Amino acid sequence: MYHIIVNPQGGKGKSLKALAKVEQILKDKNVEYVVHKTERPLHATEITRELSATPDTKIIMMGGDGSFNEILNGIENFDNVTLGIVPCGSGNDFIKKSGHPLDVQKAMDIILSGNEEYCDYIQLDNRRCLNVLGAGMDVDVLLNYATRKHGPAKVRYYMSLFHVLAHTRFHHLRLTVDDGEPMDRNVFMIGIGNGGIIGGGIPICPAADPYDGELSIVVVNEIKKSRILLELGGFLSAKHVNKSYTEVFSGKKVHLEVLDDSKCQTDGEIFDDVDIHAELVHNKLRVFK
Repeated sequence: MYHIIVNPQGGKGKSLKALAKVEQILKDKNVEYVVHKTERPLHATEITRELSATPDTKIIMMGGDGSFNEILNGIENFDNVTLGIVPCGSGNDFIKKSGHPLDVQKAMDIILSGNEEYCDYIQLDNRRCLNVLGAGMDVDVLLNYATRKHGPAKVRYYMSLFHVLAHTRFHHLRLTVDDGEPMDRNVFMIGIGNGGIIGGGIPICPAADPYDGELSIVVVNEIKKSRILLELGGFLSAKHVNKSYTEVFSGKKVHLEVLDDSKCQTDGEIFDDVDIHAELVHNKLRVFK
């Protein structure tokens, strides 16, 4: 028995088209399944919480990074659950590092093969993160993006990106990696990656690997504002990690303290915490792979 969790509004119609393909594949193979359509924010978390109480629960996640985050945060008993990934969101950033295909048939072939692998995730004080914990410019972009209601998602995102780059502010944060010394930084942005891609394709943490048991931490420090637009191409091609203004770390734990009015994001969801403990969790989350 497979439990499909899907946001019927996801991907501006893509999720329902993908759901029809998934159902047909399961019917053709005489595989039992139940569809759970979400009706409100965090409904996927509620559904998953209830399902995860039962042993040998197979959940097919249909959506993008936000839906995957909700489902991850609903798991109460990891020993009971294996997750299948069918991406059909707007950005689908996590799968660019996880290795799961965008094609529905190929994604279902992986799920139905039954092969399982442990995938890492990030545990924060009161939430979990599958892809990237971020602060700085990417959060400013998300805040601006939320004000734009018309047009394709990717177009709106890049409009927000260019707006924020044209009105850049830097963010005062304190960062501690593992048991190292606290580091105060004025940052353009910071990415703490299990996955490493944000914004529909920006490789903020290009070395991140969601199976290696390590966090990839990329700190982009203050840049001359006159050079920001000139440096943009480097961010899109992952060359920013080789620049003098960037610091790259790896570790298993990060303590992030917000020293100004900045906000942070996990998997694209903004939150207000100012004292954040993040730890990589390895060999706990099972996925079909």
